[in-house]
Amino acid sequence: MPTISKEFSGQTVITTFEMTPGTAQDLMDELRDAYDQFISRQPGFLGAGLHMNDAQTRIANYSKWQRREDFQAMLRTPEMRERNRRLSALCSRFEPVMYEVMASYD
Repeated sequence: MPTISKEFSGQTVITTFEMTPGTAQDLMDELRDAYDQFISRQPGFLGAGLHMNDAQTRIANYSKWQRREDFQAMLRTPEMRERNRRLSALCSRFEPVMYEVMASYD
């Protein structure tokens, strides 16, 4: 799990996925495969965490990148575009949002 720190100067991305409990595990399996086989091997990738709520209706993904451009380049690859189509089929919506860490507490 990546460390959250105000001193981090790279790009933080939080992506939320909304789905039904019937597709939650399939979506989590697709996300794990995407990280294992592709995303974690992309230039600038620093780490990520996947979280699912108890009702299995939401997944939150926290990822860290060296630069905003690294994350954007990964999204534009043909492989990730195909993976995003599969992810979209398993959820009602998902939205990646870039953030700046303003504070962290241990």
